[in-house]
Amino acid sequence: MATPATPAIARTSGPLDGLRFEGSGPPGASDALVAEHLRLLGARPDGGSGGRFTVTGRDFGEITARTTWGETAADEATAQAATGIMAVHGRRDGAARGLAVDYAATATGVLAVQGLLAGLLARTRGAGRITQVEVSAERAGLLTVSQYLAATGAEEGEAAELAPGGPPFTSADGTVFELETLDPGVWAGFWRALDAPAEAIRRGWRPFQFRYATACAPFPQALHEAVRVSTWARIQHAADVSGADVCPLRSLAERAAEYDGAAPWELTPHDNAAYSPARAPDSLPLAGFTVLEAGRRIQAPLAAHVLGLLGAEVIRIEPPGGDPLRGMPPACSGISARWLALNRGKKAVEVDIKSPLDRGQLREMAADADVFLHNWAPGKAAQLGLDHEHLAAVNPALVYAYTSGWADRLPDAPMGTDFMVQARTGVGEAVRPADEPPAPSLMTLLDVLGGLLGAEAVLAGLLLRERTGHGVRVDSSLLGAADVLTAPARARVVQGLDPRQPAGFRRPLRTADGWIALPDHAAIPYDLSELPTDQALDRLRDRGLAAVPVVTGLADLLSSGSISRDPHGAPAVPTPWSFA
Repeated sequence: MATPATPAIARTSGPLDGLRFEGSGPPGASDALVAEHLRLLGARPDGGSGGRFTVTGRDFGEITARTTWGETAADEATAQAATGIMAVHGRRDGAARGLAVDYAATATGVLAVQGLLAGLLARTRGAGRITQVEVSAERAGLLTVSQYLAATGAEEGEAAELAPGGPPFTSADGTVFELETLDPGVWAGFWRALDAPAEAIRRGWRPFQFRYATACAPFPQALHEAVRVSTWARIQHAADVSGADVCPLRSLAERAAEYDGAAPWELTPHDNAAYSPARAPDSLPLAGFTVLEAGRRIQAPLAAHVLGLLGAEVIRIEPPGGDPLRGMPPACSGISARWLALNRGKKAVEVDIKSPLDRGQLREMAADADVFLHNWAPGKAAQLGLDHEHLAAVNPALVYAYTSGWADRLPDAPMGTDFMVQARTGVGEAVRPADEPPAPSLMTLLDVLGGLLGAEAVLAGLLLRERTGHGVRVDSSLLGAADVLTAPARARVVQGLDPRQPAGFRRPLRTADGWIALPDHAAIPYDLSELPTDQALDRLRDRGLAAVPVVTGLADLLSSGSISRDPHGAPAVPTPWSFA
């Protein structure tokens, strides 16, 4: 098929151009991030500080977003402890431990900006009058662990062992690196090139493959030993001949030196003004919008899931026979619990994108949609005739969203998967305090945050379309997620300070029957190891310390009252926003 002419590109403008914002009230969970994202989207600051952000503008009136820590948590450390983030991140190491980055707060801030954009979008469409949005770090934290929580509450056990272990690997000459492949044949070829034992290769594939689902990878020690006696040059050769990707862990200083200052998303409108706003029903902010999602794994499906929670109709494009991940154990009513955490409530249409006839059907569907969202490998959309220019030819008003790994911002980048991006961008250093060796978290930090940023970008694109009548291409990436997450640490590098948090930072304290977490930088008044958790908490609270018990097993959250069950019986976390 002939490639259509590329739509003429207009000057990029911000969806919040002409609007102003002001902070007020006590500090919230993510004040700096909310302010920065509002500024990047075009709003001008009016001064003030605090956790309540009021956005005003002609034709919009006033809308306020507020971030809080929640009912139990008092700061990042206690939010991670109370929502299971510490439990999931700690699986690789065999005990709950805190992320040394402000992950719950970062997710909270992105969700708050989503809520503001959704509220403003509803106003432009005449859908009710949202005046307030509230997001708590506790609800944001639950959303980030929702897949792990769903698996915990499934009808059957995990398909792979939950036990300590996992990458990164270390070569004989000291190079610490991550390995990635999605192909068992490539996996076997890489290890055979390093003379690893055949049985260890066979046994190692399953935990390696499932580490995205389980946050741990207890593969045989013989695999670590095989790389410890191999030079980095030999390891690179093994990757080259097998087709595997290897990536040395980079430092935060290296990432700071190359950082290009790019925003976490890019909005590119085109000249064809083909969109005429229509009045929306008085219900959820995105009611009446249709999103086509051709997503794999986590990033794009989560972005579409968020849009669905806000009211959009999401139609998932699946291969003939359906998404194979529907059958990934553990299951609820025969459907993967993890898959349901990202895809419940979506419609599905099976499309063979290798077939010209089916690709034509997909273009016809895009002609009637508001959003087309995918995270295909780089270049695949263009090869299929399904890139922005192709779909804009049939629907100039389309918001075309691509959630990628690298956003074409880094030359010679490895495969754009969560753990490789963590390795390449210094996240492995940022997530661990100074007394732990750098290592990417096996919790899918960037897939989840990348999905949230992807949804934020789509909302910004929809609002820009409402205000200008122009279709928009929006790009977001795992690289953008990494840069958002490590921004405070990179800032410390620029200031000449140690980018890492001090030894023991956010490490839970042992009690006689569990673990507790103190707020960041709180002094430990005495040894708590011989006290039951309840007594230890009472003593600390008597001293004014807002300590919380650490959730060490996600099953404890299932009976907390905030987790419901969907029609399939799978655990479902609460919607993160409260609108009024």
